Amino acid sequence: MVSYSVGNFSLVVQLLGVGQIERQLVLMSNEYRPAKRMRWAAQVIGLVAAAFLLAMLIGAGIGELLAEESEPITTEGVSLAVLAVIALAGCIISWWRQRVAGIVLILAAIGLGTHIGFFAGRNHFLAWSIVGLPYLVAGVFLLVSLRFSTKTQ
Repeated sequence: MVSYSVGNFSLVVQLLGVGQIERQLVLMSNEYRPAKRMRWAAQVIGLVAAAFLLAMLIGAGIGELLAEESEPITTEGVSLAVLAVIALAGCIISWWRQRVAGIVLILAAIGLGTHIGFFAGRNHFLAWSIVGLPYLVAGVFLLVSLRFSTKTQ
């Protein structure tokens, strides 16, 4: 049996019998396919959630500017902006470092849950499921996909 490897793919040529040559082409990826799909799903979910949160914050800021009502900067707004930046950083990091990004996204989801618990009026779980749950799902997907991909190598 002769095998050649180029990048992520392997070519296996098997010689069988006397005078008879049978060639078998096997393309195998080094990464488990569901792990790759989970990583892509996590990145898309995280980026969509980050875009939604940033659009919400930017819209609230523009609404205050157009209404010409200037409210003082509060700890609620600052902590929400910091959590949004941390979540966006986790989404960007997910393209290079899945373990770090997964942990950062899970911590951002926990931080958003804590923020909502302290500062939201009613329906805490509903508010967290809209704002924080996508980051938790994305973080768990990243860590599980990393586990799947390291299992197969």
